[in-house]
Amino acid sequence: MSVIEGLQTAAYDKEVVVFLIGMRVNKLRAWRQWVPVAKAMVPMLRELTADPDSGLLGFRSFAGRRTTTMLQYWESSEKLQAFANDPDRTHRPAWSAFYKLAAQGNNVGIWHETYVVPPGNFETVYRSMPLLGLGEVAGVVPVNRRGRNAAERLAHQSK
Repeated sequence: MSVIEGLQTAAYDKEVVVFLIGMRVNKLRAWRQWVPVAKAMVPMLRELTADPDSGLLGFRSFAGRRTTTMLQYWESSEKLQAFANDPDRTHRPAWSAFYKLAAQGNNVGIWHETYVVPPGNFETVYRSMPLLGLGEVAGVVPVNRRGRNAAERLAHQSK
């Protein structure tokens, strides 16, 4: 990953849906319950990234000792819900399998949060960083094109 020099901001000016999803291993020895949950995300991401119309803009994973979190950016909540609820896509079978595992106890937990962010209601800044977050999704432009500070960049986006 090459570092982009200087102070940059994401070249993104549309609504974005920020979706956080994760799992927590509550009992390490109960691997038969949590390994299938951990493995379920890979086919979903493969399916979504292979389909440019899926609505998934980008993602990044953060692994901890017991908890894994994924940050996803989506075009719209409608596209996120369409994927989640489509019986012919990978999410529904994974969700059903999780509920069967959940009936066996609280050995693994899952969570998610969804934030719909209208245009002009987010601000980004990157200094001497590789492409990351919305900058990775849409590319970057020099910060001074949108303002010298966060308040100015937010005001610029809402115009």
